[in-house]
Amino acid sequence: MKKRISIGTLIAVCLIVAILTFQITFVVTVGTLGDKYSEGAAIKESSNEFINKVVEKLAPLDENYRKMYIGELDDDALVDYVLKGYVAGTGDPYGAYYNDEELEAFMADLSGETEGIGVSVIYNAEMGCIEIINVVPDSPAIEAGLQPGDLIAFATEEKIPVAELGYEGAVAKLRGPAGTEAVFYAYKGGDTTKLEEFRITRAKVTGVSVMYHVCDLDETVGIVKISSFDATTYDQFTEAVETLQNGGCEKFIFDLRYNPGGELNAVVDVLDYLLPKGPVIRIFDAEDNLVDQMDSDKNCVDFEMAVLVNASTASAAELFTSALMDYEKATVVGETTYGKGCMQTTFPLDEGGAMKITYRMYKPPFSEGYHEVGITPDVEVVLDEALADKNIYKITDSEDNQLKAALDALTK
Repeated sequence: MKKRISIGTLIAVCLIVAILTFQITFVVTVGTLGDKYSEGAAIKESSNEFINKVVEKLAPLDENYRKMYIGELDDDALVDYVLKGYVAGTGDPYGAYYNDEELEAFMADLSGETEGIGVSVIYNAEMGCIEIINVVPDSPAIEAGLQPGDLIAFATEEKIPVAELGYEGAVAKLRGPAGTEAVFYAYKGGDTTKLEEFRITRAKVTGVSVMYHVCDLDETVGIVKISSFDATTYDQFTEAVETLQNGGCEKFIFDLRYNPGGELNAVVDVLDYLLPKGPVIRIFDAEDNLVDQMDSDKNCVDFEMAVLVNASTASAAELFTSALMDYEKATVVGETTYGKGCMQTTFPLDEGGAMKITYRMYKPPFSEGYHEVGITPDVEVVLDEALADKNIYKITDSEDNQLKAALDALTK
């Protein structure tokens, strides 16, 4: 049975969101710019006018749907879409409204903690399968014997093919609450003659945001790939560097291609490990006033570095790149980055869910910001056209021309 609420309740929720938006903005303004009461009152009056306009426009639309629509209305879904529509209408490309379920997933991503079987996967289009590229230590997957290279062909007990479910649909079947069972079938080692059934009890697992290996072309060089920045990244990053150093690596290539960014504190912690004493990030308000700065301490590592980037390297990953450039600690190789130099804050709403809003701009330690411009590499190299359709995790060191360029930069 679909839950039904009145149009009055729907409008009330919209009103609460608008008021909370005003309150949060106003408190920040008071804390940084002094007494702005008169401006705040004007904003509130404008907000009330807007809400009245929404009521006037939305009420007849809602009434007619309730009278005439042949389907059922899900009022919870309607509220979600009204709020998402408001955020979309602001023009804030990075803003968002999250309902309770979406907020839980969003916070889990930032924490690096998920519930599932404990694998990192990509879609293998040639085989129509999910390919495992990494297995989380101490996870249900590793206990069950899953390994990189295994191909999940059927993601349900009924043997529905991954190709039929689609990549996202198949991954959703593998995820689920801790304590529940995932049933699927995989080709071990990618051998299509070895189809095995797996019944794995899901658990809470720590995601993998850092992968690493000794370079196949030069055993003195460590390759560290950072896929995103979350609460687990610092520990995984320092472990990767120290493990590679203990194995004889003296130089490092940090691969941030396709890294979309992530959590600010996570990237600052990693940069603090790499940089000497000084600023890491400068934060500005809408009027370009410096309102905050985060610094590195004097303790840092000392080795030669290169950074690999492309057009999908964004946000926190760009801060990582630009900070190393500013301190002249690394040579940057690849393609011009995405260009996102704005910050978002997320806060809960009293009626449930949360909102994310763009409220600050940031710049690297010393150089100008790269928002909507991107970072131009020291060495510009486009990925070979022959590799364009190949998943980045499947490209070997010997065929990766961008990695070879980074290696050349390190050895000169």
